Amino acid sequence: MIEGAARRALEEAAGDAVRFEVPMSRFTSLRVGGPVEAMVTPGDRDELARVLRVCALHRLPHAVIGNGFNSIVRDEGLAGVALRLSRLRDLGTRPGERLRSEAGVSHRQITRFCQEQGLAGLEFGAGIPGTVGGWITMNAGIGQREVKDMVCEIEVMSPTRARIRHLGRQLLHFGYRALRGLAPGSVILSALFKVRISTRAEVKAEVDRLLAERARRQPLDLPSCGSVFKNPPGGFAGQLIEAAGLKGERVGGAEISTTHANFIVNRGGATATDVISLIAKARALVRCRTGIVLEPEVRILGRGA
Repeated sequence: MIEGAARRALEEAAGDAVRFEVPMSRFTSLRVGGPVEAMVTPGDRDELARVLRVCALHRLPHAVIGNGFNSIVRDEGLAGVALRLSRLRDLGTRPGERLRSEAGVSHRQITRFCQEQGLAGLEFGAGIPGTVGGWITMNAGIGQREVKDMVCEIEVMSPTRARIRHLGRQLLHFGYRALRGLAPGSVILSALFKVRISTRAEVKAEVDRLLAERARRQPLDLPSCGSVFKNPPGGFAGQLIEAAGLKGERVGGAEISTTHANFIVNRGGATATDVISLIAKARALVRCRTGIVLEPEVRILGRGA
């Protein structure tokens, strides 16, 4: 529990934007997880900078959780500070067929904006849950199309002195579902994307097609964290899990989806322990049957992680 000088410093830095002992089950897409010691939703960049300075001074770990997709917080809870950037939502066009989005912009907001403005290039993100900050961190994508292909630069706040840097595409080390090379604890503030002028009708048609495909293939009617495992080279995690006979497998309220085996859903009352047990079972059985070690795409955070 954050107490004493550290608690007072957070309250001074963030005011009403900080809350203590907040259940993470309310802020993760799977609806599981114990409490975080402090949750801060900064109102602006200055407030975020003050909070990061407090974290550095008092040695409080911090994690950006966005909208809680691709993240599982253990039932024991999360030490330190969880940052939600949902109030950093500036979004607009820039000269030269560019689109600038702050990290807290949701996938729905950016998709809707591109449709309304007739801007093409980011349609593949339709339905990929989360925020722009999460998209960048995870190099979100489908098939051969990934966020890295559209990024011109990102804006990053350092974890200690709260300096802001603009990093061009050539300085970013994107991998499969990963962005590497940033200092631990850095916070992505915004991204500049390249887009192209199209028409509202064309952009909407592609977005609608992709959303329909997702609705057909993915369990969108139940809480999930998105894809649990990265696809191994030359294969698909969902197919390997299904071939292992684990579709529909349950632990407590958690289930390996009968729609897509690379999704774990909360059918009601699931705990983080239930979900993590299913992840371990899927990894073990796939490795036993095929020798392939599935690498989690989802982050597991919290005490004992």
